Amino acid sequence: MEIGIVIHGPDVVDSGMAKEVLKILKEFGHSSAIMAGTIGKTAVLDANLEDVIDIRKSLKPSRCIEELFRTKDIVVLLNHGKTVENGLFFSNIVISRLESRTVRPLIHIERPGMPDGKIVPWNLDSLEFARKLSNILQLEMTAIPEMVTPISVDDHGQRIIRKVYGVHPGEKIMINGIIVGFAQSEDIQIISEDGFITEIKGARIKEHGLEKLHGYNKRTPVDLRSCWVKSGPLRGNKFSVRKKDNVFKYIVREEKKNHEPDERIKAVLIDHEAEKTFELIRDANVAVTIGDDTTDIAGDILFRLRIPIIGITDGDIDGLSHLKHICTGSTVIRLQPNSDDIVGKHIRKTLFKENNYAYFDSIKILRNNICMMSKEYFVFSTDY
Repeated sequence: MEIGIVIHGPDVVDSGMAKEVLKILKEFGHSSAIMAGTIGKTAVLDANLEDVIDIRKSLKPSRCIEELFRTKDIVVLLNHGKTVENGLFFSNIVISRLESRTVRPLIHIERPGMPDGKIVPWNLDSLEFARKLSNILQLEMTAIPEMVTPISVDDHGQRIIRKVYGVHPGEKIMINGIIVGFAQSEDIQIISEDGFITEIKGARIKEHGLEKLHGYNKRTPVDLRSCWVKSGPLRGNKFSVRKKDNVFKYIVREEKKNHEPDERIKAVLIDHEAEKTFELIRDANVAVTIGDDTTDIAGDILFRLRIPIIGITDGDIDGLSHLKHICTGSTVIRLQPNSDDIVGKHIRKTLFKENNYAYFDSIKILRNNICMMSKEYFVFSTDY
């Protein structure tokens, strides 16, 4: 039997259950696993599982499932939500985005190792295997869902209202990876007019986050019907950070794409896009990160890959990151409030020529150029 496993998020890895489930599934045949999610990939590195869980691809869970449908006999979605209700709602959203849920046997394993964990068979063909997993993992098996529950959206054409489930007061609310508000109740509704967020009921809006979400002056609309909304921390603190000498080569140096002279270094720009760190960093020697949370999150990821950063921050941090680690050789520059975006735009235009990467003679030269461009807003810098 060929078994495909889609793993989502870091918690199921940090708990040790991803490794355990993979071991169990291996007894039934040949299995291959893929991780969906940037922080989940970081957890895979920390757990020393990058040889058994593919972290090279950057696909949403639904796309991962559809890819595995083409080559596997059965597909398993493995997740550990904040609560079982959160996890089951997550799988509903994922399954609702599939062209068909009956192509192959499809099973969702939610919160394995926990008393409230569940096994969800998503079609008739998955019932037999789901029962076996239920017995082995000692998890309750649910009935086949009669219908896929889509995202709760009231669509009035130009005006859209989206309800967000499983939010707890005090949690951060993110849209497409950007913090846009702070929950004040469990009843959260996001409202948009013509693609622009105008209100978040039950939460305090972060105006600067909405500016980022909509691309500042570009005024980029967001479709509440399909965008990804998340609340709560990116990752818990129950893990140990790991550095591996060859992990950088393993992930980002598969092919030599740098046609510049070997003595030059490649720098990438991560501008409020920490969730794209793994994709952007390919073949790079250093990363320039724009934004406080972006610098913390991307810096933490790149610590494992031994890639230094030059971070541009202004103190507008939301504490989105979990534990913070920065690679030796990095510099984080602190600017005056509300100025990291100004300097970031200047860096993108002048040094990166509106691209996500550029070549320089050395990291030192790049750092000096950035310091010169930041001097009008400079407060202090920290070397690591």
